Amino acid sequence: MSLSTLSSTPRPDSNLVTDLPFSSTEAAEQLADFIRRHPHLTVLTGAGVSTDSGIPDYRDRNGQWKRKPPVDHRDFMQCAATRQRYWGRALIGWPVIRNSAPNPAHFHLAELERRGHINLLITQNVDRLHQRAGSQQVLDLHGRADEIRCMDCDYRAMRQQVHDRSYELNPTFRDYTAEAAPDGDADLEVDFSNFQVVDCPDCAGILKPDVVFFGDNVPRTRVQRALDTLQASDGLLVVGSSLMVYSGFRFCRYAKEWGKPMATLNLGKTRADDLIDLKLNADIGQTLKQTLSLL
Repeated sequence: MSLSTLSSTPRPDSNLVTDLPFSSTEAAEQLADFIRRHPHLTVLTGAGVSTDSGIPDYRDRNGQWKRKPPVDHRDFMQCAATRQRYWGRALIGWPVIRNSAPNPAHFHLAELERRGHINLLITQNVDRLHQRAGSQQVLDLHGRADEIRCMDCDYRAMRQQVHDRSYELNPTFRDYTAEAAPDGDADLEVDFSNFQVVDCPDCAGILKPDVVFFGDNVPRTRVQRALDTLQASDGLLVVGSSLMVYSGFRFCRYAKEWGKPMATLNLGKTRADDLIDLKLNADIGQTLKQTLSLL
């Protein structure tokens, strides 16, 4: 299968899509039935899985931005001031991700995998909480926030090393506080013009978290692995994602073309509401907990 290969296999399920909220009990009954009929799933997760771990999300229940979009890849690479602002704010925002812990939803998904129901868990999150909860078959679609790489020589290191050095170079930033934002950002508005950015220790190149920034592309091999697994799965389950970003929405598009049944478990609207077979507008953690008890 290649990225350009699509078929028009008839869809196996009739649509059960509603915007009305479900009780977790009702949602669990429908999700358990979906899993019984399609026992080997590809699962796609988003920010809604990690909000109970204290990590903010970008969008509200209508799929609209709650705050300004994240840093743009081109701006980060081309503008020194953007890098100053990014790393200055990250001194406040990154510890929220670093210190977070998996919540029940992460553990429930790991248990679903252990029972053989998840072929691959594709996550749009960069927090690595699925792995810490015990999930083994995880594809970090947008990379991982705990590592950095040099964009020139590919030097790699753990992210905390960069932050430790940033504090040494910019000690006054220890005194700032601000509300944390998603992906290690923070709502800090100060003068960043004198902020000293840490450069690559090997070549003095630009250091960047090993994540796909807004406006950048997911590596093709990563997408290919996800699509190969989706094509071999019985269906697609989306958990905690509005799917407003195309990098995640594409999997629903392909699943529709391949006739794969789809379900979403998410509080609020998703971009794929007109494509899916089953929309569960319900609490994620409680629904997954009760689903496991029914399987």
